[in-house]
Amino acid sequence: MTTAKTRIRIGSAPDSWGVWFPDDPRQVPWTRFLDEVAGAGYGWIELGPYGYLPTDPARLADETARRNLRVSAGTVFTGLHHGPAVWDTTWEHVADVAELTRATGAGHLVVIPAFWRDDRTGEVLESSTLSAAQWRDLAGQTERLAREVRERYGLRIVVHPHADTHIDSEENVARFLDATDPDLVNLCLDTGHYAYCGGDSVKLIETYGERIGYLHLKQVDPDVLAQVHAERLPFGPAVARGVMCEPPAGVPALEPVLAAAQALDVDLFAIVEQDMYPCDPDRPLPIATRTRAFLRSCGA
Repeated sequence: MTTAKTRIRIGSAPDSWGVWFPDDPRQVPWTRFLDEVAGAGYGWIELGPYGYLPTDPARLADETARRNLRVSAGTVFTGLHHGPAVWDTTWEHVADVAELTRATGAGHLVVIPAFWRDDRTGEVLESSTLSAAQWRDLAGQTERLAREVRERYGLRIVVHPHADTHIDSEENVARFLDATDPDLVNLCLDTGHYAYCGGDSVKLIETYGERIGYLHLKQVDPDVLAQVHAERLPFGPAVARGVMCEPPAGVPALEPVLAAAQALDVDLFAIVEQDMYPCDPDRPLPIATRTRAFLRSCGA
């Protein structure tokens, strides 16, 4: 008999190996990532930034299969609050990622909203708050994206609340969920980003459980986070300072989060994503191995 606990499928992602870009000399080669994520005890991965892993489906299938890895999701970046004017350029990006994601057998597409300030330089790109019209565009265009992705590729989108975006705090996440169709749009709840923005992951799961379609597991260091907020650091420099930390050293506690997710009694991916860009190439594997052991101790 299947239990709730066994319905949580644990994986990891290139992000936990310090990978933020398709190509960057400070990142580990993709072959090393695949070798090490399998060696650390994970059976599921995400694609990471499009172009980091091979984009030829046959080659990617061979490389993952021989390491006993399967793909849970692809990731796309969007600025849908800008309305129909950005649809064509958005879809061009989404279509490539969705095609590869479908070819791997994965069922999800993680959608990350646009940053309102540059995550490297801190340059303010637009207002940190949306107008009523922009909220309508964000909701409407996200539903359109969900419908197109499902009809054309058979994938479900899960929107990722993220620091330095317009879907971040408890208030903004609730506003977004209340404005979108639950049959089309669900969340990728990232426990670290939600804590970074002041949210309570357990409360969110208990309140909007039917909208939780996917999990990213990470923690924040509360002392570093206090510095980040005091200095108004953008997300990139905050990560470089170590705001995302190895569990169980930070917040939120992951055992209650997993227990709340398990109580939903649905199939969920829970993908470890410890932001560490940039990082020493020898740092990720020991952390990933310890994290996998810790999650097993939480029953996942």
